[in-house]
Amino acid sequence: MRRSAEHGFTPLRRSAEHGFTLVEVMVALMIFGMIAAAGVAILSFSIRAQAASGARLDEGAALARTLSVLSADLAQAVARPTRDEGGILRPAFIGEPTSLLLVRGGWTNIDAAPRAGEQKVAWTVDGENLVRTGFPRLDGAAPLPPTPMLPGVRALVMRYRYGGAWSDRWDGASGVALPQAIEVRLVRSNGAQYRAMFLVGTGYAANAPAQTGNAT
Repeated sequence: MRRSAEHGFTPLRRSAEHGFTLVEVMVALMIFGMIAAAGVAILSFSIRAQAASGARLDEGAALARTLSVLSADLAQAVARPTRDEGGILRPAFIGEPTSLLLVRGGWTNIDAAPRAGEQKVAWTVDGENLVRTGFPRLDGAAPLPPTPMLPGVRALVMRYRYGGAWSDRWDGASGVALPQAIEVRLVRSNGAQYRAMFLVGTGYAANAPAQTGNAT
């Protein structure tokens, strides 16, 4: 307290130059720290969510692209036998539970190279990658480097259908070059499972030998 001649006793006021006390500073720092921690947590969650969404979108795009290419290969399959590097005659369509070899038409020739409009292609699993391998020529040519199509494939199982019956293998031994349809089952490394059905070739039914029974 200090004495004023005009007003008597008045309370002693703190000057603005005195600043904040230590307690006030600590409280302010604590509040700022809580706000900053909450902001960092929200930002971290947003980044993780964005990364997870991006990974799922990339995975879906890779799967859709793979199925599209496989569907195009199967839809344009042709009954054209080929010879391997040793000159051995091979069927036009060879289907195994985990691999596939076929000849397809519609091979685009942008550079007008001296080659056929058909191409021999193979699908198989290399490690955990589903790969597609093309051949530069139909007969006697070594395969080109494989093209990775879909990563993270734990298992691949294919079945082949003709005349209402399913088979684990197809080599044209029955006198029919192409199956009518193919079933593909994929198991990804994350446990996800996919099943797809594809028709094989175009116009094959008209030239196929007569079969007993009807397809279902």
